[in-house]
Amino acid sequence: MTINNFEQLIKKVSKFERRRKVAVVVAEDTHTLEAIFKANEEGIIDPILIGNKKKISEILYKKDHSINDEFIIDVKDERAAAYKSVELVNMGEADFIMKGKIQTADLLKAVVDKEKGIRTDKLMSHFAILEVPTYHKLLVITDGGMVMYPDLEEKRKIIENAVDVMLSLGYKKPKIGVLAAVENVNPKMPETVDGAELKKMNQNGEIKNCIIEGPISYDLSINKESAEVKGFNSPVAGDVDILLASNITVGNILAKSLIYSGNSKMAGFIVGAKAPVVLTSRGSSTEEKYLSLVLSAAAV
Repeated sequence: MTINNFEQLIKKVSKFERRRKVAVVVAEDTHTLEAIFKANEEGIIDPILIGNKKKISEILYKKDHSINDEFIIDVKDERAAAYKSVELVNMGEADFIMKGKIQTADLLKAVVDKEKGIRTDKLMSHFAILEVPTYHKLLVITDGGMVMYPDLEEKRKIIENAVDVMLSLGYKKPKIGVLAAVENVNPKMPETVDGAELKKMNQNGEIKNCIIEGPISYDLSINKESAEVKGFNSPVAGDVDILLASNITVGNILAKSLIYSGNSKMAGFIVGAKAPVVLTSRGSSTEEKYLSLVLSAAAV
């Protein structure tokens, strides 16, 4: 199965028998609440709003929304709100977490807390999926938001995280491109060496349920014609599902370039914990927050 655009993903999630429950941390944020209620009205999620009840109620009133008092948990301290969200996940009362008007570091501190958090033995990484107008299907970029300079083993774990998400979305064997500036191994370019090693691990069955090509350049990953001109034969060329960035800077700039210069839409969350954690920027649009809710609901 391949998902070509967000509309297909939304239709898929709206058919689920059970709405997913999202714990929204410091929920007194207008764009976040607008996204929450759009997803709620479409039958995708049920919200649990954690934060300053008075401020949340004021925003809901201004936006002509209403919610039962039982779904608003009055917690005025931001860090306490973060710990409440992980408690709800651990108790099975929330399927995933969404950041509201809280600093990312404060939320992540609760998520990774050894005693009370929701961290697992997996590496936590960022999974971003984009609808790019010039590409024929949704495109994943990882990791542009969590692991700064991954080594070979961390790259392997980032790939495995991304593959797990894709399998939960219905993909059978996602195609992965390990990005580099060139397609040949150059010892002076560590990302090319890692690309070849990850491809070998995949061929040896150490990394399963996917097809890895590496090293491979961005143009060959998404443009079959470029690959043909260069004589580069690979099932990944021109049909990639997941792009593995060499570091956080590459992943971050690539995603933002596609959004701000290429009119792409994005959804994303942190994977590797007991539940997805939606960490969109406080400046993100309502649409990005909504699409991230849809993606997280699809992945749990």
